[in-house]
Amino acid sequence: MNADLPPLVAAFRGERYAAKPRLSALVAPPYDVITREDRARYAGRDPHNIVHLILPEAPAGADRYARAAATLAAWRAEGVFTRDVAGSVYVVAQDFPLPSGERRTRLGMFGSVRAEPFTTQRVRPHESTHSAPKADRLALLRATRTNLESILLVAPDADGALAQALARAAAGVPEARAELDGVRIRVWMVAGTPAERLAALAGRAQLYIADGHHRYETAVAYAQDHPEADRLLSFIVSAADPGLTILPTHRIIFGAGRDPARLIETWREWFEVGRVAPCMDRIERLAELGRERTACVVAFPGAYDVSLVLKQDAPLERVSGLGKTPAVRALDVARIEVLVVQYILGADTATPSLGYTADPHAAFEAVRHGGAAAAVLLNPTKVEQVFAVADAGDVMPPKSTYFVPKVPSGLVLRPVSFDP
Repeated sequence: MNADLPPLVAAFRGERYAAKPRLSALVAPPYDVITREDRARYAGRDPHNIVHLILPEAPAGADRYARAAATLAAWRAEGVFTRDVAGSVYVVAQDFPLPSGERRTRLGMFGSVRAEPFTTQRVRPHESTHSAPKADRLALLRATRTNLESILLVAPDADGALAQALARAAAGVPEARAELDGVRIRVWMVAGTPAERLAALAGRAQLYIADGHHRYETAVAYAQDHPEADRLLSFIVSAADPGLTILPTHRIIFGAGRDPARLIETWREWFEVGRVAPCMDRIERLAELGRERTACVVAFPGAYDVSLVLKQDAPLERVSGLGKTPAVRALDVARIEVLVVQYILGADTATPSLGYTADPHAAFEAVRHGGAAAAVLLNPTKVEQVFAVADAGDVMPPKSTYFVPKVPSGLVLRPVSFDP
């Protein structure tokens, strides 16, 4: 780490909704997971819902980014938002359900993180980005001069000091509560010296982008034109937090039917093939099979489900497309994408389509009753694997990680024209 660079994480004077009792009606998920139908639903909850700013709409021919800026200015003038008087960090607990029905609590903090090129290696990515989303977010940032929503970062926190400090900060009565799509949210503001200590703990080593690669690169691009605006709103979670959760993204293949027998014969070169009994819990069985080796479960119509466990001596060196570094080639998702999903997609001359879901029940339902040709269920990517890929300077295959829950937009805003 370069000691000459400014602190990686800092407290900041946030802007928050003044109407805390109505907070549930004012927050929304990040812009990139909101469908058109979702937007209408969130917008209908309250005329001041954050979705009006993060996904602005305007009449045909009008500038929707300018519309967002004008709306934000009007809301500020009306007192919809209030600015905190002291530099602060904002500790947030999210109590959320998993597809299994289990509930967990993830604890993290909003802080102001330096928007600097990846060459400094203080913030490390694991995904590729695309130009269109970055152009969209940059236009919105230029118009509003405000971080309207945050990215999600993970701090290594080997000794657990950050996790412990966040738990202590969240021990008292929260000053705000909300609920968003089944996730219960509690918020604590921490100001002064305690905020500075939390910021120092969060920024004492490199940080890893879990969600929000496009928004981070947008902030870096903005800072190149506006050097005084070289920070962005970030939600930081300790890698030692017991609620830090990555779900797998299961693959669903639509198209003409596939012949399981032919596919299985092809897979026997690479995998130990087994049948999954109808009475067996697929997810528990998959976790057991994947404890030491790469494994997946492939569901076909007619309750024909097979398990695939990579052979110990599988000649992976003969497989192209697995990734350029050992960190990526070791990923279950990279191996299964090339050796399983691509084989299913190529097993018929008809053009197939590929869908994704983090819910295994939805994947099975698509095969049993939704007309899908097959579904491939995976185990989740581990946090340490995300770190390894980022440290290697490589990127994961698309849809490799799904961090849950999403960080709510609207809990706190950070105007880029304010210090720090």
